[in-house]
Amino acid sequence: MKQSLAEARPRAVYLADVLKALAHPARLRIVAALCEGSQSVTELSSRLGLRQAVASQQLRILRMSGLVAAERGGGFATYSLAQPRLRQLVDCLEGCHSETAGAGGARADGRTGRRAV
Repeated sequence: MKQSLAEARPRAVYLADVLKALAHPARLRIVAALCEGSQSVTELSSRLGLRQAVASQQLRILRMSGLVAAERGGGFATYSLAQPRLRQLVDCLEGCHSETAGAGGARADGRTGRRAV
């Protein structure tokens, strides 16, 4: 029988590392874009409005975390999800935003409706 996440410290550590890798707006946006299919750094930077150097740096972090894979060919790399289940996580996060947006949650500017303490 599989141990629950609450009781499985090594699994919790691994998953926390995955969340840390995604805990940057540019990296999260890159993963969301890659959920739609493989893309080059040029395509990603253009689509997301990021400088190519920034997109490359964030892709390097995602690759080092094992979340994104790169396939080289024709003089450039094409990036794709190394962990297909990230699609489910992105969908879940989108759902969380939809549910909280109308209840004082995240606003269009990315801030929450809560006061700082």
